Amino acid sequence: MSTPSQFKKDYYGGALMVIIGVAAAYAATGYHLGTLARMGPGFFPCAVGVLLALVGLIIAVSARFDNGPPAVSGHGYGSGMPDLRGCSCIVLGILAFLLFGEYGGLLPASFAIVFITALGDRGNTIKQAALLALGMCAIAGVVFWWALQMQMPLFRWGG
Repeated sequence: MSTPSQFKKDYYGGALMVIIGVAAAYAATGYHLGTLARMGPGFFPCAVGVLLALVGLIIAVSARFDNGPPAVSGHGYGSGMPDLRGCSCIVLGILAFLLFGEYGGLLPASFAIVFITALGDRGNTIKQAALLALGMCAIAGVVFWWALQMQMPLFRWGG
């Protein structure tokens, strides 16, 4: 059975996701939503807000019925100590994406964010992180540059 603190974390985390999702969907209604065939600027933020609220609702409800053991960090920390390596790698990955996106282009930015954030997981090796980053670069190139024709160049040298 889950501990009361684990239930509270899952319940409150799900409730927070519901609140943020509903707020995003509500804010998106200020823009033209359009239809599925002709999407307006508010369609995607509204859809993401609704999906976020639904996922949050599922998390909050499932916390009530969870009978499994509480999650244990496995890295030697107690349940109250955050993994600073993971947190710092996520923040550094986002900062690297911003820097490389501005001065390097889509592929270097995609490689940087995936590689750095993958290193936040102690189970990943440098080789695994690099392979994951290369795979995501290929996906980013196909989806964002080729299929969606995003205006960000694949490579850019300088600003």
